Amino acid sequence: MKNRLHSALVLILLICFPLLSSATRVAAGSSLLGGQWKGQLAVPGGSLGLIITIVPLTNGSYYAALDVPQQKISRMPVEVIQKDNEVTLSIEQAGSRFVGKLRPDTGALNGTWTQPGLTAPLVLVRSNVAVTTAPKFKVAPPYRLDDVIVPNKVAKLRLGATLTMPQGSGPFPAVVLVSDSGPQDRDAEQEEYRMFGQLADYLSRHGIAVLRYDDRGMGKSTGVYSSATTADLVTDAQAAMGYLRAHYRVNKTQVGIIGHGEGANIALLAASQPKAPDFVVSLAGYGLTGREVLQRQQVEIMRLIGAKPAQVDAALKMDDRLVEVVRQTPDDALARAKVGVLLRQSNANIDPAMARARAVQLTSPWYRYFLDFDPKSNMAGIKCPVLALNGTADLEVTATKNLTALQKGLKASGNRKVTVQKLTGVNHLFQSDPAQWPVFEGEQKAAFSPEALKVMHGWIAQQVVIIKPAAVPITTKRAAPAAVKSAAGKKARG
Repeated sequence: MKNRLHSALVLILLICFPLLSSATRVAAGSSLLGGQWKGQLAVPGGSLGLIITIVPLTNGSYYAALDVPQQKISRMPVEVIQKDNEVTLSIEQAGSRFVGKLRPDTGALNGTWTQPGLTAPLVLVRSNVAVTTAPKFKVAPPYRLDDVIVPNKVAKLRLGATLTMPQGSGPFPAVVLVSDSGPQDRDAEQEEYRMFGQLADYLSRHGIAVLRYDDRGMGKSTGVYSSATTADLVTDAQAAMGYLRAHYRVNKTQVGIIGHGEGANIALLAASQPKAPDFVVSLAGYGLTGREVLQRQQVEIMRLIGAKPAQVDAALKMDDRLVEVVRQTPDDALARAKVGVLLRQSNANIDPAMARARAVQLTSPWYRYFLDFDPKSNMAGIKCPVLALNGTADLEVTATKNLTALQKGLKASGNRKVTVQKLTGVNHLFQSDPAQWPVFEGEQKAAFSPEALKVMHGWIAQQVVIIKPAAVPITTKRAAPAAVKSAAGKKARG
């Protein structure tokens, strides 16, 4: 059955492009769509579980993404269009579309999924996601937790954030958490897994203050994520560092950044500039150029779905042509028109809306910047200690090639305070093998790799002075001794 499912997904991913997130515009007032929608798509030989997450942004748009866990496919961009109760979800990268009607009475989207070679009914039901995760914050955690606002004066926006501070007077070392590509909330939550929530909980329990923030346009943060480049997002991390250094319980000379995926490269960019972090932890950071990363993601996804070498080669050649058009055409409108022509030439059946969405994605400020982004070009100015961790089970950022490139680039610039380590069995979200996940309320729950947490904390402890958090006294009300009770009774009667 597995091979048949692979063949079915080859159809779904007929137009296979890199899995990097993008924000999609929709009409405001579609709050009923916000949430996680799940459904089973019937395919030859079985079915595929589809998960479509639709997140409302503060600027009136949505971030939407498709996940297919059986194929390890995650965060494929989805375009959302709503007219009254009719909803259209276009997945341009997969050459697929879902058209259905929203049923507020049943809480479902009933409609039809279409793609080359397959048309099938599909019901998407809003998931009542349990708020309980593992590990979940206790009612009274042994640290202080505050919602704060971080001003970014450079970009003229405000970042909604959470600050967790160990108990005691400090001053404590502190870190800023910076998320991977795509607009994410301060917990970097995906499918009940609160990656940054768990990381902040662990570090603050071990004497390190942590500031994590909603990305632009998410949660309580202002701004527009879709118009920001990697370089623009560096200013958000810098603003967060400034906030920590101004806090009276934070050691101003011991403030670092922990970045994940693109967030790791944001951390390294910040480290090459004035007022740099005092240390950097790179989690699944890119050591290769942006163009190489995109190509390798594309090849890996096609390999996973069983694509033949000729299909992979054809997809890469088409992608090269599209990229060349974008690079040679600075005018966005003209570049989009040219990209649209190429897409229609390669696939006459492609939906016009999908072609337009792809053209917009390829000409976005972020994509243009990332195409020519080379992490090594910014490493000369990085003097602070760097810890780079990548997992061997990471399908998006291969451990060996990216770690090797990061290590060589940093050491070539004269930085001798570089530590790199591959974590066996750890995936891109820094989860260990599911068989090792903790059991919570009878179910195994996704958890941050315990090994990764220990390695990080141990390394940070070598760079800073960690004050042992103050003990939280636990008192129990005891019954008074019999003699005392007797005396008290006599006094009351007298």
